[in-house]
Amino acid sequence: MSLRITPLTDPAHGPHGRRLAWLASDADSIPAGTAFLRLFDGGQEHMAELDLRVHPAERRKGVGSRLLDTAVATARDNARRCVVAQAEAGSPGDDFLAARGFRRVLTLRFTRLPLADVDTAVLAEIIERPHPGYRLTSWRGTVPDDLARAFAASRRAMDDMPMDDADCGTVTWDVERVRAAAKAVEQRGDHLHTVVAVDASDGSIAGFTELVVPGSGTGDGQHYGTGVLPEHRGHGLGRWMKAESIRQARRNYPDLGGLLTDTADGNAPMRRINDGLGYTPTHTTHRHQLDL
Repeated sequence: MSLRITPLTDPAHGPHGRRLAWLASDADSIPAGTAFLRLFDGGQEHMAELDLRVHPAERRKGVGSRLLDTAVATARDNARRCVVAQAEAGSPGDDFLAARGFRRVLTLRFTRLPLADVDTAVLAEIIERPHPGYRLTSWRGTVPDDLARAFAASRRAMDDMPMDDADCGTVTWDVERVRAAAKAVEQRGDHLHTVVAVDASDGSIAGFTELVVPGSGTGDGQHYGTGVLPEHRGHGLGRWMKAESIRQARRNYPDLGGLLTDTADGNAPMRRINDGLGYTPTHTTHRHQLDL
């Protein structure tokens, strides 16, 4: 098969990374596959994230291999230490990555909570149970100015999240970065909702959970992250915040179908929280890593 790999202009550039793109087409200029390579910074300068897709009718013709070679060469040219990619367990992509030298470094389990099935009495009991020394607060969109520094500081709650053998580095967060992340969600037309647990003794943020809802208010929302700072763990804050996030989603978006989340297989505490709140499994994906 005669293939042409064409670099594309991708607008997904921001202050904390950029994305490169390529189109594979045949001799008749018919598209056969695409590859996107995201180059991170801010604590993740060592890695590149690959999203490679080949049309089912064009598989096993070398399209994926050509795109992969192009993306890997670019990652090397940009002094990256590894390339990571994700594929559903047992899928052609899962097999392709394993056959091309990637090693499986992380298993992610995806679950869904149908909002119509939520036991509101149980949810209310979780939320209303006293958590001495803490209070909940929340906002939609960008963090309020008076909480911006505390929220940026609380992001380190994700630094020790169990990630098995994945070489993810440590993301560096500051006020500019948390505002940029919220703006990116807003610009694509979605709604970002954040619930935090505040330490009543000093007003710092002990933990947070984020939920993104489609702009239409229908379909499924997606949890982006839930974390509690190490010094505040053991008080049930993660479950408390997530329960409040569910309650707000039900109240504010009556047409929303459900909430989706993904959790590392090795993150037993968060898996227990999700199971206890009624999330049920949907599928599993593998994160693969190619060391350069």
